[in-house]
Amino acid sequence: MGFSCGIVGLPNVGKSTLFNALSSAKAEAQNFPFCTVEPNVGIVPVPDERLDKLATLYKPLTKIPTSIRFVDIAGLVKGASKGEGLGNQFLANIREVDAIAHVVRCFEDENVTHVEGRVNPVSDVETINTELCLKDVDSVTKRLERARKQSKGGDPVEKAAVGLCERLLPHLDSGKPARTFAVEGEVEEKIFREMQLLTAKSTFYVGNVGEDTLADLASNPHYQALTKLAESENSKVVPICAALESQIAELDPEDRPEFLQSAGLKEPGLHQVIRTGYDLLGLQTYLTAGEKEVRAWTIPKGATAPEAAGVIHSDFQRGFIKAEVIWWEDLLSYGSEAKCKEAGKLRIEGKEYKVRDGDVVHFRFNV
Repeated sequence: MGFSCGIVGLPNVGKSTLFNALSSAKAEAQNFPFCTVEPNVGIVPVPDERLDKLATLYKPLTKIPTSIRFVDIAGLVKGASKGEGLGNQFLANIREVDAIAHVVRCFEDENVTHVEGRVNPVSDVETINTELCLKDVDSVTKRLERARKQSKGGDPVEKAAVGLCERLLPHLDSGKPARTFAVEGEVEEKIFREMQLLTAKSTFYVGNVGEDTLADLASNPHYQALTKLAESENSKVVPICAALESQIAELDPEDRPEFLQSAGLKEPGLHQVIRTGYDLLGLQTYLTAGEKEVRAWTIPKGATAPEAAGVIHSDFQRGFIKAEVIWWEDLLSYGSEAKCKEAGKLRIEGKEYKVRDGDVVHFRFNV
């Protein structure tokens, strides 16, 4: 799929360990800075119990979940905006992803070095934010210079760009990410979007905690500090023990429930990481079901029936006639499409229908 989530953070916070657990790709994870040089990429299935239950009902030849693309990006250090460490490469990689999972170290371990010599989640986040903000300051400054020149001829868009950039620069200079900046009106929104600022990307935090505090996060001051920071940005935090998740990922599927129970977990923390990234990107899932295949499809929230059909094939959207829709719980409850139709649970929807997360859809089309 075309949606991607970059895994970022300082060196040695657990990015590659998390990535290894997330995907089948085995990224190198070592105890020294810049172990990750080229970004590792993994296509990760989005866990969905609805898909599993429909597969049990239909017993299809194949079951295909939807997925999200995770990119493990090199660790960032102070001065990255000026090219320190692998800064230029990091910034180029992060520009290409749709959203960011910012891994922050929230555990003490004298055997794992910290690039700054101490564990301080708030300071670590500020280091990353500062470097990204500095790079965005360069971008906004260049846009402001161009807008000032072109606005002399009375261009209303460029005048709006001047106003936007003059307000945005002090915001970034103070270390605040662009995603917390208030844009005024559609014209400014368009200009803001076209600048493709690094700190404008949707971001959530992954608090990498020790196994000893995973069941009692209130006792972890590092995690509590990160949570407070995230709340100030209206961001989410997912607690996870990357080392433990790595062990879970190595187990055979049938052995995982017992291991999870022994660790006091209902499900792998990775599932929450995946779902949070999926939700952050404004995505949702609809399903198709039959004897040959049960499949989940990724669409943006608010997508219409023809747009959802186009994800399967462009011909479906171009020749869209109607959509036969059943709510997934109704399908499981009644046991078949025929019984859902008899009970009035199968609806015929047209071009204006907005597909819901969890709809089971069959499209009629003609080209």
